[in-house]
Amino acid sequence: MQTPQIIPMTAVDLSGKRVFIRADLNVPVQAGVVTSDARIVASLPTIELALASGASVTVMSHLGRPTEGRVEAEFSLQPVANRLAELLQTDVPLIHSIEDCADNQGLALLENIRFFPGEKANDDELAQRLADQCDVFVMDAFGTAHRAHASTHGIAKFAPVACAGLLLQAELAALQDALAAPKVPMLAIVGGAKVSTKLEVLESLADIAQQILVGGGIANTFIAAAGFSVGQSLHEPDLIETAKRIMQKVTVPLPEDVIVSKEFAASAVAQVRNISDVAADEMILDIGPATARAWAHQLLGAKTILWNGPVGVFEFDQFGEGTRVLAEAVAQSQGFSIAGGGDTLAAIDKYAVTEGVSYISTGGGAFLEFVEGKVLPAVDVLAQRGKE
Repeated sequence: MQTPQIIPMTAVDLSGKRVFIRADLNVPVQAGVVTSDARIVASLPTIELALASGASVTVMSHLGRPTEGRVEAEFSLQPVANRLAELLQTDVPLIHSIEDCADNQGLALLENIRFFPGEKANDDELAQRLADQCDVFVMDAFGTAHRAHASTHGIAKFAPVACAGLLLQAELAALQDALAAPKVPMLAIVGGAKVSTKLEVLESLADIAQQILVGGGIANTFIAAAGFSVGQSLHEPDLIETAKRIMQKVTVPLPEDVIVSKEFAASAVAQVRNISDVAADEMILDIGPATARAWAHQLLGAKTILWNGPVGVFEFDQFGEGTRVLAEAVAQSQGFSIAGGGDTLAAIDKYAVTEGVSYISTGGGAFLEFVEGKVLPAVDVLAQRGKE
């Protein structure tokens, strides 16, 4: 797997230039206040470098899922502009018209790009309007790089110069380190509800990892494939043969014990069961303590770790111990570790292991599609521009 050769923003003269930065500022907002600014903070180095280089900078992003082409106050980027201003200690005006971006002399934020018709359809007219406002387009939103939208793909076709921001470069480099020629042994942790949603990820990792530790509903399908009862657990009987095929390609250790309950609720009573003792009316909701210890030991010896998804219903503490133990093992490992996906990042926050993970990806869908070996449209167009 090779990262496409794209022009880094550090190779472009930005002095006196109008720079359009596509960032991923799709952050949670409640009552007009940003409640988690992690994505904003991740975007700061690119913005600061452009400003320090003497450019006038307009940042654009989407927020939420408004009806495209309609201005909806709840999805305004004003709270993001406010937080950006606090972090950079400078004024960050919110621009409501695309054509006004060209007049920006400092730092400004364009209102939610999805308020403009044609964004998701990658409309050439909208893309050209955006490109007309800049001398240099900097793509820095890895989290949206798997979408061919006007603000991520279309503008890169028409802008005089199109290059990659610091965050996008870092994301691609980290994934390249983990996937192209990983140091061995490489272990992957893949959790989630369904094998079907992670099938291509599992198939891809089966070719490069020495072990895949599976959790959540995904694990239940593999447990069923090995001939054990999973009771009332979420699993996919129609993918049992697929699970068997994957187990023939790569080591997928089954849990020796699991945490079960008869109900899915915050008040549910958790009990430890041997994998062979799950009752017909029980649900598997986490890996058991013996399994967690064994898998943690494996992780401590890994040279490369890729983590996508918790191994239990960690939102409920009684079903979160497996994820906690593995999260701490990932953080303690001396190998290179990369983690991605919304639930994974939530687990990293919950168990306070951020500092121990080598690289935490800001992308969800883009992270998965890169692991699957798919071409990311926004990266591909930068590579095409680079060839020019």
